[in-house]
Amino acid sequence: MTKINLLKENIALAMQGGGEKRIEAQHKKGKLSARERLQLLLDEGSFEEIGMLVTHRCKDFGMENEVYPGDGVVTGYGTINGRLVYVYSQDFTVFGGSLSETHAEKIVKIMELALQNGAPVVGLNDSGGARIQEGVVSLGGYADIFHRNVQASGVVPQISAILGPCAGGAVYSPAITDFILMAQNTSYMFVTGPNVVKTVTHETVTSEELGGALTHASKSGVTHFACHNEVECINNIKQLLSYMPQNCEEDAPVYAYDATEESRPTLDDIIPENPNQPYDIKEVISELVDADSFLEVHKDFAENIVVGFARIGGRSIGVVANQPAFLAGVLDINSSRKGARFVRFCDAFNIPLLVLVDVPGFLPGTDQEWNGIIINGAKLLYALSEATVPKITVITRKAYGGAYDVMNSKHIGADLNYAWPTAEIAVMGAKGAAEIIFKKEISEATDPEEKLKEKESDYTEKFANPYRAAARGYIDEVILPSNTRNKLLKGFKMLENKVAKMPKRKHGNIPL
Repeated sequence: MTKINLLKENIALAMQGGGEKRIEAQHKKGKLSARERLQLLLDEGSFEEIGMLVTHRCKDFGMENEVYPGDGVVTGYGTINGRLVYVYSQDFTVFGGSLSETHAEKIVKIMELALQNGAPVVGLNDSGGARIQEGVVSLGGYADIFHRNVQASGVVPQISAILGPCAGGAVYSPAITDFILMAQNTSYMFVTGPNVVKTVTHETVTSEELGGALTHASKSGVTHFACHNEVECINNIKQLLSYMPQNCEEDAPVYAYDATEESRPTLDDIIPENPNQPYDIKEVISELVDADSFLEVHKDFAENIVVGFARIGGRSIGVVANQPAFLAGVLDINSSRKGARFVRFCDAFNIPLLVLVDVPGFLPGTDQEWNGIIINGAKLLYALSEATVPKITVITRKAYGGAYDVMNSKHIGADLNYAWPTAEIAVMGAKGAAEIIFKKEISEATDPEEKLKEKESDYTEKFANPYRAAARGYIDEVILPSNTRNKLLKGFKMLENKVAKMPKRKHGNIPL
């Protein structure tokens, strides 16, 4: 056999993975092969593979007779919409996609190239975990990957798609990355599987219930996107990357935008007359941002706050908004964590922030207090206070108590703060305030209920409006809702060259 023919044979083996029958079995489960996923993800003809002929080094347990070029992971680089990305795609048809020493080395190589060249890393995870035949060597491989994840954090975007099993130590690499996507019914993540759970806690639970896409999207918040299938998952990765820069030293791409009539008259009637009646903040977002540009993140988790990417005038922004249609938009443990995580990503990658405020305060109760609402609420406060990107706040209705401070107030570094005429900025709601301030007068009145209404009305007139805050300079302008988009276009344009000088330090100590 000539050397050319030997090379061709090895390439053919590598392209085949674990064989046609195993790939066919993947298809029957609704799963694509490792290479099919890369074909969908990357621009046609752009993929360049690295490490195609790598094989494992294990000589124990008969492994010397089981050798596949590539060793269960396809690695390399290519482009998505013309922009460079580094990729790895685990191949479940080769040893269940299990991670060996060489498998890990291939992934580490890709991550190091991404760091050196300033481009995103996309990992398509489909692995049974550490290759047990290699013992501690495979565990060391995981640790090498984790360490590179941490080094790359905040330097280049890192995205993980879970397209099959992801258990034990394998879950921690995706957990360190910026965004996790999961395919419903074919993927799951957990530290310990259903069998171990049953042995230890006597709970009977399926893999899907324990760590499926919908579980992690709605209950734990581990995954940011629960996709119906792998194709949708891969398309979401492409869309997600379109809002991001290549690395922390660049800005996100700017898309063509033709300025038209920027007034949004429907916003003038969106706030209900009754201050306790809900409305959908997503309707406000859709009016303020470029048409069809809003990509919601963590859609099914902590729905009392809405976060996501959008564009204004063709430029990427991050949106953080209280949602009055869910728990009245109150801040709690999960919404604070969700908001803080998203804010820190945007700040790391130079994506300006728009904060829409309608918050009655923090959620009261023993459950919240005992589980650390104080320290979790402080995460959102810390993240917004720390952020140095352009930050604009719009108060649409309620901004009560400490939640007013936390939601990107002027006091913690917001660049521009606007309020609609319907804004209520106060320590608390009018009824509660009147009951405290005028307690004696109300109790001594001949008609206490009537007196309470009178004092409530007085308090509302004096404090439940944006004008006292505007007089102090805490609000830059009280604006008509219909004019908000125009103000945002001009505000973000004015702030695009913002430079913030911070005290010299290694890093802050966010209340984790």
